[in-house]
Amino acid sequence: MIEIRAKGIRFGFDARTGLLDGFTVEDEGHEIALLHRAPWVGTEEIMPPGTPPHLMTLGGDFFCAPFAGSQEGSPLHGWTANSPWDMVEHEAGRLRARLQRTVCGATVTKELEVEDGHVWVYQRHVFAGGSGRIAVSNHANVSLPRGGLISCSPKSAWETPPAPPEVDSARGRSGLRYPSRSTAPDRFPGIDGSVDLSRFPWNPRHEDVVIAIEGREHSLGWTAVARPVERDLFLSLRNARRLPMTIFWHSNGGRDYPPWSSRHFGCLGVEESAAAALRSRSSENDLSGPGALTLVRDEEAEVRHAIGAISWPSGERVEDIRVVDRAIEVCGGRGGFRRLAFRTHFLD
Repeated sequence: MIEIRAKGIRFGFDARTGLLDGFTVEDEGHEIALLHRAPWVGTEEIMPPGTPPHLMTLGGDFFCAPFAGSQEGSPLHGWTANSPWDMVEHEAGRLRARLQRTVCGATVTKELEVEDGHVWVYQRHVFAGGSGRIAVSNHANVSLPRGGLISCSPKSAWETPPAPPEVDSARGRSGLRYPSRSTAPDRFPGIDGSVDLSRFPWNPRHEDVVIAIEGREHSLGWTAVARPVERDLFLSLRNARRLPMTIFWHSNGGRDYPPWSSRHFGCLGVEESAAAALRSRSSENDLSGPGALTLVRDEEAEVRHAIGAISWPSGERVEDIRVVDRAIEVCGGRGGFRRLAFRTHFLD
């Protein structure tokens, strides 16, 4: 594990899979570490044959390309989450690494940076060359052992994929209807009535995926997950025009087979994505819809994203996040407010 740090912020980089692990922020006198780690990670447990590398180290934050299904025989979430990375540059607050494999013919470089006094990990993934359209996603995993409140920038619709994560009831169960669509996340169609997707958990034992499609009227895409008991807040920022959807993975004891074994609870995947996994499309891997990154030979394409963590004493739900001058302002529904230093042109 390679450590990257600046004043008040640090994380580890696992070059085996490109995992950002141990993300910790010191804010207002508190040490905040709110990313998930699966119960089998760091143990001597033997994994089932064929377990993909990203699942062996599940947690933290990792980059997916191709996201979800594979276009070139890679494991789930692509080689960027399942193949080693070679270090190109490493300083105290910055690293550059290059994926050992190509993705759709492209060379992929990862850049991760932190800065003194900033609560953010600035992430940039650059694809050089290649061809075709590819689904991509930044896959943060938030730890919610005692629940959370989920807020995000305005969405035009919320959808479930054509089929649930586990179609065999002997392997797992879901609480949402597949496929379904709603414009109201707090009244989403569930198996036993409407479900409030703005809260976690909403079911004692389930595995579900829901896709939130960004509204077209703004450029800053954001997700905020408040942990009222811990009194802290997870933040995710992106350019909404380049990553036009957020996919929420609710993993709460809904899978029964190894390594899940009915023990993987309290994990919310916040997957900021460019893809076309819409119910209205013919399949989850159809890339003809909004999003999807275009790769062109002899050209570069990039994906930028930032995650952050702060103290949030009120535990209230976030109502709005906005860019003001060289800062991000976080506004709560009951008056909570934080102003945070940010590289405001990073997401342009």
